[in-house]
Amino acid sequence: MEKVNYQLILDRTIDEIKKAGKRPSLLLQCCCGPCSSYVLEYLSKYFDITVLFYNPNIYPYEEYEKRRRELVRLIELYPYEYKVESAECEYEDEEFYKVVSGYEDQPEGGARCVKCFALRLEKTAQMAKEKGFDYFSTTLTVSPHKNAQAINQLGMEIGKEYGVEFLLADFKKREGYKRSIELSKEYDLYRQDYCGCKFSLNK
Repeated sequence: MEKVNYQLILDRTIDEIKKAGKRPSLLLQCCCGPCSSYVLEYLSKYFDITVLFYNPNIYPYEEYEKRRRELVRLIELYPYEYKVESAECEYEDEEFYKVVSGYEDQPEGGARCVKCFALRLEKTAQMAKEKGFDYFSTTLTVSPHKNAQAINQLGMEIGKEYGVEFLLADFKKREGYKRSIELSKEYDLYRQDYCGCKFSLNK
């Protein structure tokens, strides 16, 4: 499969937004404070963002709460030009275990991870449709360990299913990941040492 430059697609989308002179609404699934730091800094200039911390894969619950609190702290501390909102979400770990059943022994970055991406993106799309958002997206592509091609393909497919446009992006480009590390140090954000689920804990 030919690789697509999703950063260039995002550039074109932002150019169109600037020309239109109107800030679209974006429901952004955020996995943690460090990954969200650069993405929020970047996108908040162009979108009215609502953050959705939907991560039922995170294990254990104490870790989930720690990451959620760090994201909330970042949103409260960072001097965004436009306000960034937060949406409440339940910890639905049983949903995660249901969708990855039979894939527990898959390697990191394999089929289990794709199932996990799809679960989180579908929840985000569903909420975006219900609440009337213009776009939905995720911070997941800022990580060099995540497959941006697979995530964007899933986002497009799920967006078509729910009738909401997925904001195509590859946030690790243009030194996005490097900037996320800088912001994490600046705001003393907790940086986890595993992706999130119990299957990745000892990898």
